[in-house]
Amino acid sequence: MNKKLIGVDLGGTTAKLAILTKDGDIQEKWTIDTNIEDKGSHIVKDIGDSINQKLTDLQLDNDNFYGIGMGTPGTVNYETGTVKGAYNLGWAEEQNISEDLEKITGLTIRLDNDANVAALGERWKGAGEGGANVVFVTLGTGVGGGIFAEGKILHGVRGAAGEIGHVTVVPENGYDCTCGKKGCLETVASATGIVRVAKDFAKEFNGESKLKKAIENQENITSKLIFELGAEGDELATETIDKISFYLALALSHIGNMLNPEKIIIGGGVSAAGDQLLTPVKNYFETMVFPAVKESTKLSIATKGNDAGIIGAAWLALPTED
Repeated sequence: MNKKLIGVDLGGTTAKLAILTKDGDIQEKWTIDTNIEDKGSHIVKDIGDSINQKLTDLQLDNDNFYGIGMGTPGTVNYETGTVKGAYNLGWAEEQNISEDLEKITGLTIRLDNDANVAALGERWKGAGEGGANVVFVTLGTGVGGGIFAEGKILHGVRGAAGEIGHVTVVPENGYDCTCGKKGCLETVASATGIVRVAKDFAKEFNGESKLKKAIENQENITSKLIFELGAEGDELATETIDKISFYLALALSHIGNMLNPEKIIIGGGVSAAGDQLLTPVKNYFETMVFPAVKESTKLSIATKGNDAGIIGAAWLALPTED
């Protein structure tokens, strides 16, 4: 029997679920809403019930599966299968996710942080191409990361390895970060951070700019709009993109010099800008890294998009002996 995998990518709005082959190919994919009411007490039951219903609908039973891999926000203890500090889910206190989900589904559960599983997904089936040393950086509402080194995902002593978003890139007069620090990468290179930089630049900008006019008219400014206007040659948008590319390259250069991975992969919503982001980041990165790193560590844009999380989560469920 060719056993399958189940991947779960839990987010604050929806949970993405999928059934995959042992080789990481998605066969069935669906989503459910994330119910964060009552301190998130319904989330695990909703996921378990949805999996059970799907297996019933497809006439599959537990013998068809190796188990379930799941990515979740928050600080994960991957050995005990618990998570805490996932405030957007209502999970301030420690939650026994693996134990509770196993009781509902009867399947073995493996748990890890959502940024880590996205890194695993890109490393396994995406831009990482199965490399043993791959770093994944996700630029979305925040900035997260996952580090795959010497064939293993790094967790650190308290599960905080890969917190790339909190590398300091503006040591003086940086923006306040939600973590309590100032000048973190997340404050300038996340989707909201890019808008913040543009609005600050606009205050000093005296030239012609559609972006400046849009800001002055209090229109809805997004990172996507900034990149679109940058592609049209808007000077303020171009200056903003150049500055955030510098900050991102600075953070990535520290990773490159310290770990010398085969690839550093940029994903998340902001990465949709493609070469418009990648090219200036590469140019700065190459001026900041050790010569051997410049020759061997490549930057690339993620290829698996929203599927990276469920693919990487499913990888967790693979039997270790295989």
